[in-house]
Amino acid sequence: MLDPATSRKWIFRLLFCAIAALLIFVHLLPSDALPRHFPGPDLLLCLAFAWVQRRPDFVPPLLLAGVFFMADLLFMRPPGLWTALTLIGAEFLRTRHQGSAEMPFGVELLFTAVVIVAMTVAYVLVLSATGAPHAALSMYMVQMLMTILFYPVVVLLSRHGFDLRRPTPAELSARRAPR
Repeated sequence: MLDPATSRKWIFRLLFCAIAALLIFVHLLPSDALPRHFPGPDLLLCLAFAWVQRRPDFVPPLLLAGVFFMADLLFMRPPGLWTALTLIGAEFLRTRHQGSAEMPFGVELLFTAVVIVAMTVAYVLVLSATGAPHAALSMYMVQMLMTILFYPVVVLLSRHGFDLRRPTPAELSARRAPR
C-alpha cells in the first residue's frame, strides 16, 4: 500500500493532467466564428508555474514537457519551442524556491513576471529569426500581460480550490532526510 504522501503526490499529478486537458479542450472549442482581436491569458502556463512554485514534486519536468508538447501539437505551434521555454522557465522558478517555503507572494509574482516576459521575448525572437509565420508582436505582448495579470487568480484558485500549499518546514526537512 502506498503511503499518504506518495498517493497525494500522484493524485495531484493526475489532477494537474486533468486540469491541463480541460484548459486545452476549452481553448480548442470554437466559441466564436469571428477572428479574435484580443488574446486571452495562457492559463496553462499560469497553472504550471503556480504548481511548480508551490509543490515542485507534484509537477516533475517530464510531466510538464509531455503536457506542453501535447499543447504545442494541438495549438499548432512550432513543436517543442514553447515546451522548451516553459521547461527552462519552470526549472528556473523551481530552483528559486527550493528550501524557501515562506517567500512573499510579491517576490514570487515578480520572478514569475520576469520569466514570462523573457519566455515571450525569446519565443518571438526565435520565430522571427527562423522566418516562421507568427502573429503581430502586439498580440504576444497583450497575451503576456494578460498571463501575468491572471497568475494571482490561478494561484488563489489553486490554493483555495485544490488546497495546494507550499510544503511546511517539517515536510521540507523530511524530504531532505536520507532514507
